[in-house]
Amino acid sequence: MTTAAPVEVPAIRSGVEERLEPPYALILYNDDVNTMQHVVQSLMRCLPQLTHEEAAEIMLDAHRRGQAQVIVAPHAEAARYRNCLESHGLTATIEPA
Repeated sequence: MTTAAPVEVPAIRSGVEERLEPPYALILYNDDVNTMQHVVQSLMRCLPQLTHEEAAEIMLDAHRRGQAQVIVAPHAEAARYRNCLESHGLTATIEPA
């Protein structure tokens, strides 16, 4: 009789664990390099849950005020969104919400 080696199952994060993580805000900054259209398209590519209208509103807020809050999410999720925006040539940071 042979015994199979134990299989490691990756931990699955429950919704409760994610809610217990401190929230982080994703902040988009205005720049003089990217077009407004590029910013809106990048927001929609990186955050597919945003509508065109929401992305345009965020872009205009950053344009007028110098920065805009894009989303509040757990740290890992906010960091993924930031990395995606930066890969499109935008300037974004995350900070505790």
